Amino acid sequence: MTPNNITLARIMMSFGIIIIFQLGFYWGIAALLLTLIVFYMDALDGYVARKLGVASEFGALFDITGDRIVEHVYWIFFTTIGMVSMWVPIIFISRSFMVDTVRYMAFSKEGKTPFGEKSMMRSKFTLFLTSSRFMRGFYGIIKVFVFLLLGALLVFKNAGSQTPAWVTDSFRGNLIIFTNFVVWLTVGLNLIRGIPVLWDGRSYLFAKEIPREIKEA
Repeated sequence: MTPNNITLARIMMSFGIIIIFQLGFYWGIAALLLTLIVFYMDALDGYVARKLGVASEFGALFDITGDRIVEHVYWIFFTTIGMVSMWVPIIFISRSFMVDTVRYMAFSKEGKTPFGEKSMMRSKFTLFLTSSRFMRGFYGIIKVFVFLLLGALLVFKNAGSQTPAWVTDSFRGNLIIFTNFVVWLTVGLNLIRGIPVLWDGRSYLFAKEIPREIKEA
């Protein structure tokens, strides 16, 4: 399986998972396990690309696109069922459009990429925030953690008589508080990793002349 096929599989699985979450208690548990697999595949496609020697600039951009779709599917789903504030997907989607537009301009005009040796980032600090393995890994862990927490709350909510004895009202209340904290922590990390891209790409945002092909689009 090629890296791009893995990315496509991740996208398709995310749509299926949000359906499975709503089918009952045991299906919800299965959806939690599939969520782990979907986010593991985010690392797998990059590993396969390097292993097969097929890493490319397009592959890196497509991987980012896959990440965007998957996380937006989850955020929109949990928002529509009332578990997350509507401001969360608004912030994520707005940030994604702005950051990816700047990255597209950097790539199309100067061949700059989001990560790697040809990164568009202009300082070691902004490069660390947006592209370092530590920040990408830390953000990835927090992201899958928050979706597992939200998924677990949904599973407990739909469990009915199958609710485990240890899931008391007190436990559920504390889990809701902790989950909300992790949700906004994830929002904060998302902005911390996005704002440096806009800052280093400000020359594209505030250029005096807009390219004709964009004006006419």
